[in-house]
Amino acid sequence: MMSENQIATLILDACFIIHRKLGPGLFESVYEGIVEYEPKKMELEVKRQVPIPVIWDDLKMDHGFRADLIVENKVIIEVKSIGTIAPVHQKQLLSYLKLIDFRLGLLINFNESLLKDGIQRLVNNL
Repeated sequence: MMSENQIATLILDACFIIHRKLGPGLFESVYEGIVEYEPKKMELEVKRQVPIPVIWDDLKMDHGFRADLIVENKVIIEVKSIGTIAPVHQKQLLSYLKLIDFRLGLLINFNESLLKDGIQRLVNNL
């Protein structure tokens, strides 16, 4: 069984290859589709556009929150292709981690000249 950090390393390695081959500037959906495909080639379980409910006591609210990708039911990947990551993107991912009780999330902005500048690692009790 792989740890969150081992999964994240495999995902990030794949993202660097994707960015090196395609570069910045494509639609977010293109990067998301390829980031979904790469871990599947490694026989990792990947779910795309996973609903994130808000649960309060016995009330379950589906407000349209969706994680871009969940890998091995442990790591959330949020894929962006925007000018700059805003604080709201970090807060959103951290909220997702808390809502589904995951410990690690990666926020990856492919619209950077150097992908390392577009990677943010967020943790929830890791």
